[in-house]
Amino acid sequence: MKKVPIAPRPGWQAFAESVGFQFHTIDNEPYWDESAYYQFSLAQIEDDLETPTEQLHQMALDLVPDILQSEEKLKQLGIPETFWDAVRYSWENGEPHLYGRMDFAYDGKGQAKLLELNYDTPTSLYETGFFQWVWLEDQQMRGALPTGADQFNSLQDKLEQAFAELPLPRPFYFSSVTESQEDKGTVDYLMDIALQAGLDSRYIQLEQLGDIDGQLVDLEGFPIEGLFKLYPWEFMLQEEFANTLISSNTRFVEPLWKILLSNKGILPLLWQKHQGHPNLLPAFFDDGKQPLSAGWVRKPLFSREGANIELITDKGERLFQPGPYDDAGYIRQAFSPLPRFGDSYTLIGSWVVGDLAAGIGIREDNSLITKDSSRFLPHIILD
Repeated sequence: MKKVPIAPRPGWQAFAESVGFQFHTIDNEPYWDESAYYQFSLAQIEDDLETPTEQLHQMALDLVPDILQSEEKLKQLGIPETFWDAVRYSWENGEPHLYGRMDFAYDGKGQAKLLELNYDTPTSLYETGFFQWVWLEDQQMRGALPTGADQFNSLQDKLEQAFAELPLPRPFYFSSVTESQEDKGTVDYLMDIALQAGLDSRYIQLEQLGDIDGQLVDLEGFPIEGLFKLYPWEFMLQEEFANTLISSNTRFVEPLWKILLSNKGILPLLWQKHQGHPNLLPAFFDDGKQPLSAGWVRKPLFSREGANIELITDKGERLFQPGPYDDAGYIRQAFSPLPRFGDSYTLIGSWVVGDLAAGIGIREDNSLITKDSSRFLPHIILD
């Protein structure tokens, strides 16, 4: 694993905007960064990332029945008691799931260490599945990359296959909040893939969801029987229409049971059951009140983009990222430093579609805490 400088493609920004990648620059700072790429060997991909991704995914799924049978675990995960039965029904009814992303600390040498599961509303989908693949092909045509270079990236193909095979109602709706350009771009990408798979796909803003007699409806009053929502379940259950979500005859993607796996509390539960696993870090439930000691990270159960994370390195350096996620429980996880390349720290996101590993995306930040201001860089496989 190494970082290799490369000249960006001339005019890539205009091309990005022409294919719907409107958020390549965020707040005048680059989000997509093709001034360098990461290079892996095939063994690093297959042995250190792909295989552990599928193993950890199955380990996480195997925990769901254990959690649903335990009031203690449901409370530890911060699941509102009024929705326990609905979560159980979602799982026992076999409601299908689509995708997820694991975040790893990995330097190309030792074992990849699982930092968290993003299993409800993971983003960086478009840039992983489409834009970095186009970058690879373009740079090969320009002679800037070897023709034998490959990429761990079957994300778009697996998503199209999933949409073709999943038992989803038609029409099928896709939804996101109005103000997020990144969320809308992600949903537009998924809608396009679903359309290619033959699914009658329609968009509705989350704020436009209606309710008639306990059934979610669209702006014209038609029942929404299938909905992909890029909005976290823990937020959904706090909205005024939370009870409608349960009473409505709607198949949700992701299903409600995914709230158990998109929760940082899954990390101590994984550690309890698989203590010593080479891809897991020691993790425990934390009251958030005791001082953090060196070599540990404190994370809220529900947190995104590094918000409200506190860490103290092995050398005693303390970092804290403020945010809005301070109203639920916390976990404590052993500190595993992200590898540093130049002035940046590197995080690997490994994707799962259905139950199969589907590719990786790489984020860089100038801090050990990967935030929403981090950059996305492409990668190649070359032996």
